[in-house]
Amino acid sequence: MNRLNETVAAIERVIFGKGQQVRLCLTCLIARGHLLIEDVPGVGKTTLAHCLARVLGLEWTRVQFTSDMLPADIIGVSIFDRDTHKFQFRRGPVFTQLLLADEVNRASPKAQSALLEAMEERQVSVDGVTYPLPEPFFVVATQNPHEQVGTYGLPESQLDRFLMRVSLGYPDRASERRVLLQGERRELLNETAAVLSGAEVLDLQRQARAVHVAAALLDYVQALVAQTRRELQLGLSPRAAQGLLRAAQAWALLQGESAVLPEHVQIVFPAIAAHRLETRQGDGAAHGNELVDALIKAVAVPI
Repeated sequence: MNRLNETVAAIERVIFGKGQQVRLCLTCLIARGHLLIEDVPGVGKTTLAHCLARVLGLEWTRVQFTSDMLPADIIGVSIFDRDTHKFQFRRGPVFTQLLLADEVNRASPKAQSALLEAMEERQVSVDGVTYPLPEPFFVVATQNPHEQVGTYGLPESQLDRFLMRVSLGYPDRASERRVLLQGERRELLNETAAVLSGAEVLDLQRQARAVHVAAALLDYVQALVAQTRRELQLGLSPRAAQGLLRAAQAWALLQGESAVLPEHVQIVFPAIAAHRLETRQGDGAAHGNELVDALIKAVAVPI
């Protein structure tokens, strides 16, 4: 737990006044999920992603997604070698432990689809050959709201592969004053050192999976998921249900608890469900958040 507390503290030295969002981000990664950070420009999405990459102590690569990007720019490409008279595969930036996909929704759907296999199966296939990705493997993506100019909405198949979506929002007055006084956050980033290592991240993931889950808690998770399917024609998928349980275990670990409690599920549920449900409802983010709140209130909490 001390290592997790140190990790949270290191991130909060750069990202002011967003403790809940920081903990949700760490929960997502400990649960072996991929993270989507969505918000308007200028609130610190990329800074948070950079800070996560540095503090986790992982090998990482940043890719700026653009409208002219091709799948090969992410996965890699086979090039003919005149000496060996064979095609040699040159690995792309996806071959890393943490891929920072900046402004992911500025790339075309064709380029976005290059991440589908990597995010789900932690491997990529090129010319009939399958290449495993490093462990641990995380995608931390940032995006602007889809109504912003020059963006493409992520398809449901890709949104469902992001375990959580987190929004930072504008800072409160005290936090914004700290930003003004402390100067460029990039300078704070340069002073940020790794707290964890790849081996420690894998160990935390194993610890999270070992957190006790009672039968009544499983009933509660299933009831929440079933309620989404009653409210909408397309509710949460089995993948999302598995992710909800893993995230609740990771949050419990982060809080120093030995078992998952209903409130742990309720805390992580909005970050897991809202981005999946709002696209199926079609009424935008506000409705997605309102629907999630209504779902939590509609399902009885086990005693």
